[in-house]
Amino acid sequence: MRCDAATASAFARVALANVSRPMPHALHHLLTVDGEPLPSSHVVLHPAFFGSYDWHSAVHMHWLLVRVLRTHGTVPESTAIEAILDERFTPSVIGRELAYFLSPAGRTFERPYGWAWLLELAAELARLTESAPRAASWGMAVEPLARELAARMRSFVEAAVYPIRAGTHGNTAFACLLAHDYAQACDDAPLAAAVESAAMRWFGGDRVAPIDYEPSLTDFLSPILAEASLQARVMPSDRFAEWLTSLLPHGLGPLADPPIVGDRHDPQIAHLDGLSLSRAWMLERMASGLPAGDDRVDRFRAAAAGHLAAGLPWTVGGDYVGEHWLASFAALALGVTP
Repeated sequence: MRCDAATASAFARVALANVSRPMPHALHHLLTVDGEPLPSSHVVLHPAFFGSYDWHSAVHMHWLLVRVLRTHGTVPESTAIEAILDERFTPSVIGRELAYFLSPAGRTFERPYGWAWLLELAAELARLTESAPRAASWGMAVEPLARELAARMRSFVEAAVYPIRAGTHGNTAFACLLAHDYAQACDDAPLAAAVESAAMRWFGGDRVAPIDYEPSLTDFLSPILAEASLQARVMPSDRFAEWLTSLLPHGLGPLADPPIVGDRHDPQIAHLDGLSLSRAWMLERMASGLPAGDDRVDRFRAAAAGHLAAGLPWTVGGDYVGEHWLASFAALALGVTP
């Protein structure tokens, strides 16, 4: 299933509303000096990415706006999208975001999830510039922040002896997927090499994944499918097929079934709708990484379709705890790439 114009338009509307909504907001800020006052407003700290409940969600909702412009640039919301990007993606505004990262409070702020989504945003801007020259100014404005976070990501993955096998924001395989996409789109060969090396160091020897242990109640990522998606990205198809057989010797098992979401008004339990969407994306990536004719391709794609059907209805028009971020994961699943 691909993203049609009506769906893209709906995603654009929800993203425009989210990035313009400063409250409610979960402020994450490290106090580094005794007696340091709390910020008077998170908008002061983050003039570009202040909406959509938290910083990382604001980043991937801006990514969604750029994705819609690139893939469906004639939707009625395109003028409003361009106005937002003209306002937010300027050297002065992004410079204040960069200044926060360079401050004592910003050293590990949003590592690695927010870093990865900012890099994916930069990659999408680079792709948009190929067809829409006016996007070049947006990309140039974001570039200094992207370069800083790309350097941090490279240092982080090079130093990380172990991966983070979480089903939430800390997951290093998911972050590396987005970072590798940036590295290829924006010609950062050292970052690409660091991710590829880390993927093999962390996951190359994995065997017989504990598929019955997923999901946890607050997962929006599958640790097992995330690492498999990363290996599909960095391995030749024949080698990936062999590795995947060792990881999942009995197939997907319960990973083929969408999770049950018990309470969509709970911001943590609602993560499970995102798990359906991220699994759909990852299963498609895994299918694409296998050699032609591998009998797992059809099974993975059927499971991806089931997960997408389970998660897609909740991306627009649901409770804000899901609506502030889910459409971006749906756009990944509908577009498959990166």
